[in-house]
Amino acid sequence: MTLEAPETRIVDSYRIACDGGEGALGHPRVWLQIPHDLGYVECPYCDAKLVHRDFEGKV
Repeated sequence: MTLEAPETRIVDSYRIACDGGEGALGHPRVWLQIPHDLGYVECPYCDAKLVHRDFEGKV
């Protein structure tokens, strides 16, 4: 059984920051690198799936 990511965001850069997006209720800002062959990365804090625009609809 696989679980879906709680949020999927389409981004324009392969290096992106995630802070949970909820101000003081979020999490520490982390910088994530999207692998060029995979097209997405998941945040280790909030499990958001960050998908590069080139891979939208493919992952």
